[in-house]
Amino acid sequence: MSGARKPVETAERGTARQTVTIHFAGFNRAWAAWIGDRLERRGVRVVPLRWDSPADVPLVDLLRDLTLAEGRVLIIVSEWYFQLGPRTHEEWNAALREIVAPDPSRFAAVSVTTAAVPAAAAVLAPVALTNMGAEEAERRLLDRLDLSPDTPADGAADSRRGPRFPAAMPDVWGVVPRRNTRFTGREPLFNEAYHLLQSAEPGAGVLTLHGMSGVGKTQFAAEYAHRFGSEYDVVWWVNAEKRVTYRRQLAELAPKLGLRTGQEYGERLRAVRDALRRGEPYSRWLLILDGADEPEQIWDLLPTGPGHVIVTSRNPEWSEHNSKLLEVRVYPRDESVAFIRRRAPRLSEAEADQLAEALGDLPLLLDQTAGWLNDSDLSVDEYIALLEGGIDSDVVKVSADFPLAFQTAWSILLNKLRETVPESVDLLRLCTFFAPGFIPVRLLKEMPVDELPEQLAGLLNDPLLWNKAINQLRTYSVVRLESHEASLDEPVSAGESLYLHRMVHQIVHKDMPDADRGEFIDVVRRALAAADPGRPTETRLWPGYAEIVPHLKYADVLKSKDAKVQRLVLNCLRYMYFSGEYRAGIKLGERALTAWRRLLGPTHARIWELTYHYTNLLRAMGDYARTESLSRDAVEHLREERGPQDLDHLRAAAGLGGDLRGLARYDEALELSQWVLAAYRELLGDQDSRTLNAQNNLGVSLRLLGRYEETLETDRSTMEARRQLLRARHPWALSSEITYAIDLRLLGRYADAESLQAKNVRENRLVMGPDNPQTLKAEYNLALCRYRLGERAPRGEEPGTMLSSVLERGERVLGETHPLTLIFATGQSCYAREHGDIDQARELSEAIVARYEMMLPAGHPFIAGSRANQALILRNVGEREHGHVLVEQALAEMTQAVGENHPWTLGCALNASALRNLVGDTEGAAELSRDSVARAIESLGRTHPLTLSTRIAYAADLRGLRDRRQAEKVEQEALSDLDATLGSKHTHTVSARSRNRPYWDFEPQTT
Repeated sequence: MSGARKPVETAERGTARQTVTIHFAGFNRAWAAWIGDRLERRGVRVVPLRWDSPADVPLVDLLRDLTLAEGRVLIIVSEWYFQLGPRTHEEWNAALREIVAPDPSRFAAVSVTTAAVPAAAAVLAPVALTNMGAEEAERRLLDRLDLSPDTPADGAADSRRGPRFPAAMPDVWGVVPRRNTRFTGREPLFNEAYHLLQSAEPGAGVLTLHGMSGVGKTQFAAEYAHRFGSEYDVVWWVNAEKRVTYRRQLAELAPKLGLRTGQEYGERLRAVRDALRRGEPYSRWLLILDGADEPEQIWDLLPTGPGHVIVTSRNPEWSEHNSKLLEVRVYPRDESVAFIRRRAPRLSEAEADQLAEALGDLPLLLDQTAGWLNDSDLSVDEYIALLEGGIDSDVVKVSADFPLAFQTAWSILLNKLRETVPESVDLLRLCTFFAPGFIPVRLLKEMPVDELPEQLAGLLNDPLLWNKAINQLRTYSVVRLESHEASLDEPVSAGESLYLHRMVHQIVHKDMPDADRGEFIDVVRRALAAADPGRPTETRLWPGYAEIVPHLKYADVLKSKDAKVQRLVLNCLRYMYFSGEYRAGIKLGERALTAWRRLLGPTHARIWELTYHYTNLLRAMGDYARTESLSRDAVEHLREERGPQDLDHLRAAAGLGGDLRGLARYDEALELSQWVLAAYRELLGDQDSRTLNAQNNLGVSLRLLGRYEETLETDRSTMEARRQLLRARHPWALSSEITYAIDLRLLGRYADAESLQAKNVRENRLVMGPDNPQTLKAEYNLALCRYRLGERAPRGEEPGTMLSSVLERGERVLGETHPLTLIFATGQSCYAREHGDIDQARELSEAIVARYEMMLPAGHPFIAGSRANQALILRNVGEREHGHVLVEQALAEMTQAVGENHPWTLGCALNASALRNLVGDTEGAAELSRDSVARAIESLGRTHPLTLSTRIAYAADLRGLRDRRQAEKVEQEALSDLDATLGSKHTHTVSARSRNRPYWDFEPQTT
């Protein structure tokens, strides 16, 4: 051809280092990668060149520029290649005849489609690579480029693992939405996403696609999976809108990976996460989490490892969870126009531009509008006139982020649905009383026929009408099925969920006639109540509650007088308490208390039941002053109205006992706990679960008073009874094992405590889940048992590793100021102080003191104890005087709070005597040590670890007074008891023999 440049290198068969430029549409990137890899292995230099076809540049000029590329130009022929622009077949035929036909040897082509392409593409002589295996496809490719199949492959390149043949699916491919053949553009975004993931460090390949609703985040993620799927062995799509659904769908990957697990999906989930982390059996995996708008609900479950994770979310807060962010914005205008013209071929480029302008280039609206506009007689000008207010000028805007045209467009679509299948609008409106997202329509299908209003009975009980309504909604992308692979003509199972976008949800809800609202909301409320699993303490039923809870708000259940609906609310609150969803439970409880007081009256029986569950949640978050006021009001009212032996009164009194313990009014709490237990025993007997709960509370009161032997016996009795009455792995039985193991540890029986706690941790992880507060408490106690035991622990479960893990998860799941988190932080600070990270110890300690001072009343023993811990840190960093002042303050406050014989006071005294010694007050130190020994022997016995520590300390103080004879006697007796109690090789014994002065760590207890 005239003026065309000759190939850079000859294309004769067998010539080394031939250069080939691969020209491809982004949609066919996988083919380009595979072809490039095959050629590079044959010594060919490959230049990939993605095809971009801006509509404002003539196609002839674009092809002429292509002749400037290096070497031969290999075009990957597909319908996508010719549609970019979009260009008509007539344009292509003219350009191919003008540019390619005069010099066909400069171009070569392979075809990866069976769809119709421009007739003049024949000049490219494309060889088909579809409907065959990889070996035959490679043979044809090489033949088309005049490369001999016998050409030796490059050794270095051949040793690496290349891309999978694009026609072959990854080994594991799960529920990825079907490829959208109308997908348009986004090429710069794909390039950036691909680069971010490929350049990420192992274990850090997490990318969040975020943006406003309707911009096409899910569509982009699906296209990414199809486009780059050949580079992975596993591609798995998970609905991540709700934690329970995410857990279940990720767990379903277990059998696909060939993992041998039981049927319990918690076990499967753990196995899947471990397999992905290790990269076995597959290291090249891609996990897509769709609709993860609440990162705090699931980010702790994100797999780590050699693979990649893509998250779609409206929430940019994923950046706080080690994820890279990539914003998905509305289409650029040229992409909007290209998309509309493929969706609505009857529209001209100018009309598509008009429509894109009216719809604000929002992909969701373009998709839902252009399709039916193509089938309508309505002109674009007429449609835009409607958008400007002719059909519904009073529509309220959903949010400032979306133009008025959005709501108006939906009004037009809803009118069309009413004209075609009116039942589809009824179904859509019914769905808006569930939370947006996945709507569990099976709950509606399971309702008794006689409970349905006439308007809905036909729809819900006629399978043909039901499927017709849903398919009409799916046709216009109003809803989709949770089963991503379902086609429009497949029947809808009663077990399916419908996906309803948030914006659609809001607009349809606002558009609903008032006459329908009452009937529709009542149906949804009764459907939710009928789905109540009924036992909130049963962990295997928690997924059911997790599915129901998000819908309570949208069904406005708090305004219902139906007793079943109200029981559902109470059960959900109880579930949220046991599962550790404290904050969400408190919000629901607050709203319920306000609504029910107005609905039922301030003294209705259900108010007191609600108050009990609400205060449990508040108490779990440490808001003791507020709960004490609420509990006392309930106790006083119920005692006056029903008498002291009323069961509701006893339950409220038990709650008040917990408030008193939280406020450190331990003597009052003990007295109340004893009275409640006696009353329950009289009314219900020893073996009722409520009696055992009261007995458990008595054990808590005794432990906080430092009466550890009594606590041990009480908790042992409770544990054995719960095991027998409930079952060994019931959450309450497991909780009793934790408290019993704590008692053993506090009494110095470290080996017994560690053995029981290790078993208990495994069972809590299995039953409660790894991040449940009860599991965290169990792991924390196990870490302390191993720390005190001083023996080597299994790798990964050493005390320091476990303490760090528990604190990190506690802060993430519960928050930094939760009572349990502060307990975990205390343990971590003490451990860090003794194992070299003094800066971390000090930072944690100062934060703990500050938070306790803010949360608890002045004079609380937890404040005094945390100050005693801080004094030890000051001692270690050389601030002796400051530490001495602080520990003396802590000793005085602790004595005032719990008395001079309490173990906490004795511990403060042990530390105070050490600081007195350091600042030169040897007489004061010896006097305090001598007094502490006497009180410790009286309170705890001669061989309790704390007593032994005071005896060793006293011997040191006697040496300071130069009373060596008495010091030797006291020391030898203490060492003898240490040998007998803990063993000669225990760290405490060894340390004492080396004359290292003992110290005491304050450990806050649960209340």
